[in-house]
Amino acid sequence: MAPVAQVLSSESNGNATVGAMGKTKSGKPLKVRSYPKFDSLEEERQYRKQHLAAAYRVFAERGFDEGVAGHMSVRDPILTDHFWLNPLSKHFSQISVSDLILVDEDGTVVIGDEPINAAAFAIHSEIHKARPDVHAACHAHSVYGKAFSVFGRELDMITQDSLRFYKNHSVYPQFGGVVLDREEGRKIAEHLGDGKAIILQNHGLLTVGETIDAASFWFMSLDKTCQAQLLVDAAAQGSGHKKTFIPDEEASFSYQQVGTPEKGWLAFQPYYDEILAKTQGSFLK
Repeated sequence: MAPVAQVLSSESNGNATVGAMGKTKSGKPLKVRSYPKFDSLEEERQYRKQHLAAAYRVFAERGFDEGVAGHMSVRDPILTDHFWLNPLSKHFSQISVSDLILVDEDGTVVIGDEPINAAAFAIHSEIHKARPDVHAACHAHSVYGKAFSVFGRELDMITQDSLRFYKNHSVYPQFGGVVLDREEGRKIAEHLGDGKAIILQNHGLLTVGETIDAASFWFMSLDKTCQAQLLVDAAAQGSGHKKTFIPDEEASFSYQQVGTPEKGWLAFQPYYDEILAKTQGSFLK
């Protein structure tokens, strides 16, 4: 028998979509927070830039930094064929809104006075071009992502968290060196397809989303899922115990609770709140 979400049957669509329950004894409905509505595109631009800067700080706190490797982008809501990136040589932990660089589809710096990562442009430009639904992309050389990428394989659906990527991730099955060619970026975008994540063989992880919040959370979750699978695979080999896989029916149902864009956005908000408190909002300048 297929699983059902009976406890959410009386919730609003907004709450039910993210698995939230909220009703007081008096019957007053309580709504979970969601992506805000803006009075102007300029307001939305500022919001996207603030959350991109926050994502860099959050990544730094989790060790997703190595020299000048790694990059995240967010599409500009006004100039929709432009996107914001980090300056090449600034540490993630120091990035603020005012540091972000706006580039056009040819890689020309439109706003900013620092160079960008050429590999970042080659990858992100092609992803943004191929996926109009994608407004953000994240790539970093995280340890567990790098380690798991060596196998050139998709994740096993063996934990609830892995189900965020159920039939929604892929593998780029080759290593072509540092991505400095837009053709290589096009190939990555092609293998990504309509998924939210791709494992770049011998390289690492890349995630995308409708928001920078979702894309960032997918990356953090994907790296931890890689870590969990590496541990499980090593334990299985050492103990001889067989892994238990989650059946497709349960996996498909659970994906609708843990893998939606709304859930990805919501799941990042505690990290945003944390970095806002820790830095006293210094990244907003």
